[in-house]
Amino acid sequence: MGQALRNTLLYLLGLLPLTVALPVAAAILTQDLAPRWRNLYRGLIFVPLIIAPVAAAAVWRWLLDPGFGLVNMAIQGLGFAPVRFLQSPDLAIWTIIWITGWKLIGFSTLIVSASLANINPSLIEAARMDGATEWQITRRIRLPLLSPVIFLLVLLTMLLGAQWSFTYIHVLTQGGPLGSSHNINYLLWQFGFGSLAAGWASAAGIILFAGFGMVAVSLLWLMNRVTFHDN
Repeated sequence: MGQALRNTLLYLLGLLPLTVALPVAAAILTQDLAPRWRNLYRGLIFVPLIIAPVAAAAVWRWLLDPGFGLVNMAIQGLGFAPVRFLQSPDLAIWTIIWITGWKLIGFSTLIVSASLANINPSLIEAARMDGATEWQITRRIRLPLLSPVIFLLVLLTMLLGAQWSFTYIHVLTQGGPLGSSHNINYLLWQFGFGSLAAGWASAAGIILFAGFGMVAVSLLWLMNRVTFHDN
């Protein structure tokens, strides 16, 4: 149980850059692209989300295979030894985090892009006329007005991040090796449907509900205090 809780925390912290920081940066950097290129990039970045999780997991298992996977073939081509991404206790959890984040980057980026499109353009034009640089516009106007969306993405990641990774854990590692990639959600499933240990499953469920309930209340309280709205 303790290892599952630690792994859950790693999943949540590891997903935040992929589901919040990277999408915000990508949306801001591509906001001024020509509409044709912006729509193309949004379509391409959204593709991973529409792929069935089991199919995506199967493709990643093939890509990361230490014997004939394309990723390890490229690594060997550079003169390095093959990397056992899914078989190493030190790398398995980070590999699952990356795959889960890859699946969700497009969803987060589109949400941020939609929020950017709703920013009053007169605010940005006025700042440019006053001589503000793009970085100053981003720091003083765009990021403050994006704060509600950023907190929403943080909230979704903290509440659902471990759940989003369930399919990839089940298909790629089954919680291994040595329990290094399982989390509280997967442990709950193992207790409830693997070993049929109803008592342990109930305990894990209570910990899950209480822990994430406190996280949700804390984030909602913080969101109401620090977010900025253009009204």
